[in-house]
Amino acid sequence: MKLLCVYCSSSDRLDPHYGIAAEELGAELVARGWGLVYGGGKTGLMGAVARAVKARGGRVVGVIPEFMKARELAYDEADELVTVVTMRERKLLMEARADAFVALPGGFGTLEEIMEILTLRQLDVVKKPCVFFNQDGFYDDLLRLFDRMLAEKFCKPSNLELFRVATTVPDIFAQIDAAGSAPTTESKWFQTR
Repeated sequence: MKLLCVYCSSSDRLDPHYGIAAEELGAELVARGWGLVYGGGKTGLMGAVARAVKARGGRVVGVIPEFMKARELAYDEADELVTVVTMRERKLLMEARADAFVALPGGFGTLEEIMEILTLRQLDVVKKPCVFFNQDGFYDDLLRLFDRMLAEKFCKPSNLELFRVATTVPDIFAQIDAAGSAPTTESKWFQTR
């Protein structure tokens, strides 16, 4: 079974429409025969997507650090709940288990996780599809920053091909299919003078 790694917020203080979309993603995962690998939490969008997958008979793989589990933040109903020591171990295990990655709206942690995957794709270490779910334009400012990075030569045009952008839940899967696992066509390394 393919596993989609979902990076997203663990906050319970969000507008409910974000949770509704996370639940829709969980339902869509199961309908398409995918399983979920994620950060193992029971709160926020993390909990919403995991519960939606589980409620429909799908497979949920959670990876959670001990300090979060100790605070009773783990989704104990996961089919597989792996406990690790550090956040770095968590990210590495999720990366290894995933067949594709999607970033739902989130905060610093979500952004850090998806940017690490983009960096690894740029270095041709990770070859799996990566999608930003730009719900209601959430990632518009980040995408503009990427354009500025390109304009000011902090990255190459091929960097903007390392990810796809989806605006609806079904589009996430269309973008994963379209992305395939094609590596970057340009070398990451710039020529020096």
